[in-house]
Amino acid sequence: MATFFQSVRQGFANRQGGRANGGNANPNQQRSQNTSPVTGNPTNPSPSSTGAPVSFPSNPSAIVEDTSKTGGDPLAPEETKWFFKEAYSKLSVKGNFMPLAAKPSYLDLGDWLAHQTVEQYRLINYFIVTIQETNHNTNTAICNATECPNMSAGRHYTYTWLNHERKPIPVPACQYIALVQRWIVGKIHDPVAFPTESPFGNPGTSFESSYPTTVGTDQEGKKPIPAGPTTLNRTLSDLSGRDWVGKSAGFPESFLSDVRTAWRQMFRIYAHLYHAHFLNPFWHIHSPNYMDLNSSFCYFVGVGKLFGLIGDRDLEPMQDLIDIWTSNGSIPADCSNGAFAITQ
Repeated sequence: MATFFQSVRQGFANRQGGRANGGNANPNQQRSQNTSPVTGNPTNPSPSSTGAPVSFPSNPSAIVEDTSKTGGDPLAPEETKWFFKEAYSKLSVKGNFMPLAAKPSYLDLGDWLAHQTVEQYRLINYFIVTIQETNHNTNTAICNATECPNMSAGRHYTYTWLNHERKPIPVPACQYIALVQRWIVGKIHDPVAFPTESPFGNPGTSFESSYPTTVGTDQEGKKPIPAGPTTLNRTLSDLSGRDWVGKSAGFPESFLSDVRTAWRQMFRIYAHLYHAHFLNPFWHIHSPNYMDLNSSFCYFVGVGKLFGLIGDRDLEPMQDLIDIWTSNGSIPADCSNGAFAITQ
């Protein structure tokens, strides 16, 4: 496992170093170790006009999304993708990711889901950076508005974004991904949505040292005794007795919804990476290569299914690859069956 994470972290520095030393700067050049499984690039959808300039919410928490399954002849199946074949489903690690997915018994579920969300975004961001790199022959990013005019996952799945008027609009994949990045980063750095301190009044928090020292003393009259929370400093949701994932760790009632939204959006990015960019750049570059992409995505799916963070319908664009990993044990049974799926 450590080797996989190390290779993902170091891959970009190694490739940039190779270019500085006179290496090949063309991301379309075939890898010396791998000949391309097909000629040409994955099929991209036809460009569609987006009409007038789009106005997006500036506050990440206000951004919402929509998805649609595009048409075409439903009786005309899409050509089988190479990443849906077992030969190209290999991982860069041995075993499965269950040890990294399972929640330690001593951790609050909210803390664990927050950790997993941050970790999964950190991993996928390495692959996002890869498609954002500039092709020095064309002076454009690998994923650009011309090559990827829609945020798609193959011929039958196109994802749209809701604007200020809550109308679904098509946007180029590069813009959609940037909006998702802004939304997730905004949530992660929001101290209300993802608090970094334990809730007020819990033992072992900053509450004890910061609470006024005049509320009482111990039997010797020397050390202050912190007063516990009262009905004057508790929220209405606490007093009402409602419960939700992460409540005891200080997460808001909307926490699980935010995590599921982040998970769904990260899946859409993975689906686009595979359907539009499996050959270029992930097949053609040394690191992070397609097996690193497979490993990261397999880990992502395992955690998502284990805790019920993403639905089967959302996974449809990548279901054939997920089925391969389920059958060979890369996604263990507890994950595929949603052993700890959250039902609320």
